[in-house]
Amino acid sequence: MRRSNLGLAGIATLGLVALSIVGSRLAGAASPRDSRLAATPVPSGSQRVATFAGGCFWSMQKAFDGVPGVVSTTAGFAGGTKASPSYEQVSDGGTGHAESVQLIYDPAKISYERLLDIYWHHIDPLTVNAAFCDHGAQYRSIIFYNDAEQQRLAEASKRALDQSHRFSSPIVTAIQPATPFYPAEEYHQQFYKKNPARYEAYRIGCGRDQRIRELWGDLAVSKGAGK
Repeated sequence: MRRSNLGLAGIATLGLVALSIVGSRLAGAASPRDSRLAATPVPSGSQRVATFAGGCFWSMQKAFDGVPGVVSTTAGFAGGTKASPSYEQVSDGGTGHAESVQLIYDPAKISYERLLDIYWHHIDPLTVNAAFCDHGAQYRSIIFYNDAEQQRLAEASKRALDQSHRFSSPIVTAIQPATPFYPAEEYHQQFYKKNPARYEAYRIGCGRDQRIRELWGDLAVSKGAGK
């Protein structure tokens, strides 16, 4: 399923009708469209890799961009079966992939626990196969671990959040071994910077801020989740 139009009424309510035509995330999101795949950065020295799926990869990439200790972010696809899928193929739901973001980070400057904390506060961990207004398995939430330590920390983080009883329903976010990660087309990388008006229309129309505040309250504000 491609980007939902369900949130466009919210744009109208907010007086953003002029932007409503760009509130949906379609395969032809860029103009002119660029089908080139982005390069995947490679960690060097003591740098590490972390991979997260949490719905719209535009928003997930934005969540981690500029965080001290995060060296690079790449929007792409993980968790599926087809090699080098295109955005259209993933959007059609036939490849098994989830929209994801892959980070290279410096563990001397930011811990994996901190990355997990940022991740939780930018997703809806309670809804199966959906994220905000986007519906389909390609928008499911997954923490992909690369080694036993990441697995341990991810499971402990999820368990602590469940045991905090913050939510009345259990967390559905999966924790799975990392799979091959495939970068999305170049036009999807840092989409929020390349197309700020279109991204803002999508974000607001999708009800992202409202749902994050509903889930996380003031914590969302302090952690910058509404962005």
